[in-house]
Amino acid sequence: MAMVTNWMSQTLPSLVGLNGTVISSEGTHERIVSGLYPGSEEGWQVYSTASDPDGRCVCTVVAPARNLCKRDPRSRQLRILTEQVQNVSQSMEVVDLRTSRDLQYVRDSEPLLRGVDGRLHTYVANPRALTTRGLQELKGQMSQLRPLLSVVEQYRLDLQTLAALRQELLNLSVVLTAIQEEIGAYDYEELQQRVLLLETRLHGCMNKLGCGRLTAVSTPITVRASGSRFGSWMTDAMIPSSDSRVWSMDGYYKGRRVLEYRTMGDFTKGQNFVQHLLPHPWAGTGHVVYNGSLYYNKHQSNILVQYHFRSRSVTLQRSLSGAGYNNTFPYSWGGSSDIDLMADEMGLWAVYTSIPNAGNIMVSRLDPRSLEVLRSWDTGFPKRSAGEAFMICGTLYVTNSHLAGAKVHFAYHTNSSTYEYTDVPFHNQYSHISMMDYNPRERALYTWNNGHQVLYNVTLFHVIRSDG
Repeated sequence: MAMVTNWMSQTLPSLVGLNGTVISSEGTHERIVSGLYPGSEEGWQVYSTASDPDGRCVCTVVAPARNLCKRDPRSRQLRILTEQVQNVSQSMEVVDLRTSRDLQYVRDSEPLLRGVDGRLHTYVANPRALTTRGLQELKGQMSQLRPLLSVVEQYRLDLQTLAALRQELLNLSVVLTAIQEEIGAYDYEELQQRVLLLETRLHGCMNKLGCGRLTAVSTPITVRASGSRFGSWMTDAMIPSSDSRVWSMDGYYKGRRVLEYRTMGDFTKGQNFVQHLLPHPWAGTGHVVYNGSLYYNKHQSNILVQYHFRSRSVTLQRSLSGAGYNNTFPYSWGGSSDIDLMADEMGLWAVYTSIPNAGNIMVSRLDPRSLEVLRSWDTGFPKRSAGEAFMICGTLYVTNSHLAGAKVHFAYHTNSSTYEYTDVPFHNQYSHISMMDYNPRERALYTWNNGHQVLYNVTLFHVIRSDG
């Protein structure tokens, strides 16, 4: 029984770190297209959709992003509670300061109050003792005591404030009790660990379901505008790999300078990079980084070169026997693109042609340790009619043009040595693609489009086979 499942990569905005942001470089402004992807502001990540071997539907799994904790309702409640506690604390400090100040004023007024009280008792007991002078002195003392009225009034208002603060504290206690009960029922740290475990399992599932047939290419995501009209950029295509570096190689003719950026974020900003100066110049734009090494075509030859980034040295050179070079059999755009190296879930590949093959595209699987050809296929598709090509899951996909209106037109399946004509359109936003490679780690297409570095998402259909 065969069942079709669909998986669509949803990782590009997080990969680039540019959900909904604006890229500006050298006067060019491009808004990142994120309509197909759940943005970080929503706090969700979509992983996979599949059917199990029994035919039961396994729904699309939507899990909170790792940075979602700050959007958790309890976190919001705690932030509000913190603000309320700070407000209560400030109010109490104000009341305490004012009470201390007024209490000192009352203490300072105490002798005057006792004097007035004594005089009043004397005059009540003996009214004839009240003289004009005594009356004037009493009025003067009463005048000095008049500010005490405002102090007493403030005490009355402070009592109301204290009553409000008491109610506020009762409300805080209720909310804290509710949160405590919720945390008691669900250990938040344990839930977080379970989410991370689920995420790991989902990525494992994605790797198992990773191979499939290309059915759609998404709207382009412009990462950066830099360099000349032709070039290539890439991340390490080795699976698995934790390497986050990005490499950029501007131009197609006799280039030697490779820029290495620490992260994708650094690449988008053009910062934190080091330079590698290759001992041999390159030809074309068909380079690939695989397991920490750069594989490229040596200028004016069919020699393949392996350059190791850590040691900054060439570790291997080998001729690709019979392969055309120096614009003998390039893609339709030219640019010495005779030999195109690429990688997918199956390993390292070379796409090229030769005179015995009458200019038709050859696909050869390479041993990355020796660059020896393990097996080759003649696709029958004329290379000069191809705009670009890339490998996904052992299938070569060929575009019909490098210009506007291009689409994925042809597919050759190495596992069955069969081909088919396809019709998978994509938006060639800047009208001149000189490099297009699939990265199996990110499940994304990397392109160099007229001085712009662009990513495409891909949709793959998978076939899960089960017994019976």
